[in-house]
Amino acid sequence: MTLRIGCIADDFTGGTDVAAAFRRAGLRTALVFGTPDDATALPPDCDAAVVALKSRSTPAGDAVADSLAAQRWLRVKGAAQVYFKYCSTFDSTPQGNIGPVTDALMDAAGAAVTLHCPASPPNGRTVYQGHLFVHDQLLSDSPLRHHPLNPMTDSALVRLLSAQTHHKVALIDWATVRRGVDAVRDAVAAHRQTGVRHIIADALTDDDLAVLGAAAFELPVVAGAAGLAEGLGHAYPACGQAAAEPLPRGGRAAVLAGSCSARTLEQIAQFYAAGLPSLHLDVLAAATGRDVTGEAMAWYDEQDPDRPVLIYASASPEELAAVQAQLGVTQAAAQVEELLGTLASHLVERGVRQLLVAGGETSGAVTTALGVRAVLVGEEADPGVPWTYAATKNGDLALMLKSGNFGAPDLFTRALVATAEDTE
Repeated sequence: MTLRIGCIADDFTGGTDVAAAFRRAGLRTALVFGTPDDATALPPDCDAAVVALKSRSTPAGDAVADSLAAQRWLRVKGAAQVYFKYCSTFDSTPQGNIGPVTDALMDAAGAAVTLHCPASPPNGRTVYQGHLFVHDQLLSDSPLRHHPLNPMTDSALVRLLSAQTHHKVALIDWATVRRGVDAVRDAVAAHRQTGVRHIIADALTDDDLAVLGAAAFELPVVAGAAGLAEGLGHAYPACGQAAAEPLPRGGRAAVLAGSCSARTLEQIAQFYAAGLPSLHLDVLAAATGRDVTGEAMAWYDEQDPDRPVLIYASASPEELAAVQAQLGVTQAAAQVEELLGTLASHLVERGVRQLLVAGGETSGAVTTALGVRAVLVGEEADPGVPWTYAATKNGDLALMLKSGNFGAPDLFTRALVATAEDTE
């Protein structure tokens, strides 16, 4: 079967989220971690392929180079259309990387105009009059204003994107979207005639995103969060829902968390409140050379093998600020990634076969440490949070890569306790 659509995601959990969206649209979907090369193979009969990069917070030039390399690989695999997936909270700075990467992908594809929409209604992200909301709050009033790498202090998407590109940015409002596919196509054509290259679109519901996906079906490059990707996926001719993949039988279950988002902190609190084994990593001690990894594995070896465990470096905004004040933002993040990547390798060597990872940068560190390059996407535990399946040198692995802000508060306990029961 010919690959129908290719996608480039700017972090690993974002890749998981958008791959789940394509799967919901009935496309058999593979997820590839890191920039692929000629030897990178896809599972057979894939309709969609998602390349997950770690380009959200890298220098803009590096993000552009990696994205163009992924685009070239996807073209070789047969993808005529490319979807650029970024976070539903538009994580970026005035220097990028959303604008520079989108412009580069469009230049390479010869595209004159593209459509953007970061809305993800099941996760409370909507766009109205060009402003991004998180549930009932403007983005700039939400906890995302405290994001450790890209604090989002503005909610106006036209203004945010205009700071990242030299091209014109305009809006298609909700009233136009509600008039349907032809109205959106006409609005895109009208904006293009006036020299607009980037078009932000309002969306409040999944139906709105289905309209936008159908309207964007013939655009060479489309950009946004997973919601628009699902709308675009539904515009492709139906090929039938992908079959569920079985979880690996046996083995232990664990959570590794590096995200400091409010939702991940809730999930950690619920896991602890359920009386399940939890260990907080001392990032500052690790930076002084103390064997925090060895201590964590000694603790793990003492736990009941029939119960899932949680090991986390996540911290409250105040605790995170204190760590960053001592180590610096970049070094603090690197220390967390090194700790959790190393722990992932040790856990899988010790027999963990269901691993839930919270945080985009953490997920990148974990998949890199495990040598996992490609996975097949399975069923979701929560919207945008699917299980994926990979082969490692230590055996088959069910891997859940969760964006920091995604999942219900009880996700950790519900997903892993249910998994442990299903595999007994």
